[in-house]
Amino acid sequence: MYPNLFLHREAKPAILVDSPWPGTVKSGDPHTLTMNGYASADGKMLMGVWQSTPGIWDIDYKDWEYCHFLEGRCVITPEGGKPIELKAGDVFVVEPGLKGTWEVIETVRKYYVFKLS
Repeated sequence: MYPNLFLHREAKPAILVDSPWPGTVKSGDPHTLTMNGYASADGKMLMGVWQSTPGIWDIDYKDWEYCHFLEGRCVITPEGGKPIELKAGDVFVVEPGLKGTWEVIETVRKYYVFKLS
């Protein structure tokens, strides 16, 4: 580790096996792995790798998130909006207030950075 610089390749994250937010699954039996490799001193910035198997669940983002898809395919459908297909190589930001559904079609693996409110 270096002062004021974090190299993700040096992370030794604990692997959390979970599922999407409780009570939000609409279809399938999605399971997720969260490998948080970094947390800022105040706990408001997180970075790591997230993976999910296929399924559909409701989303209601309260925090900001940067995503870089490494593999897989999914569709995010904003409430009242059109479906947006995302695949390996896509980079995007989710801002607080996004509501809708997240559908994993092919197991997804992504880098993420969260800025918690």
